[in-house]
Amino acid sequence: MEIIVKTQVLNKLKEDEKFLKFLRENSNWYKELNRNPLNVDIFIKKMKEKYKLRTIDRIDSVVDSVDLITKIINA
Repeated sequence: MEIIVKTQVLNKLKEDEKFLKFLRENSNWYKELNRNPLNVDIFIKKMKEKYKLRTIDRIDSVVDSVDLITKIINA
């Protein structure tokens, strides 16, 4: 069972280059995921927070762009 979970985690991490980049930059996750592979969801959440890939981050980016365009038009 444990081997299957670890294999699934490895496959998930290999899906996206951002996962591997974050893992290399934050090496403590090697140990964390090795000890408890079920923490992969927490790992992905932290990665999305750092690289601003969450939905709220995207909305903020769009709002900032609209504000910039509005200021340019009003100037």
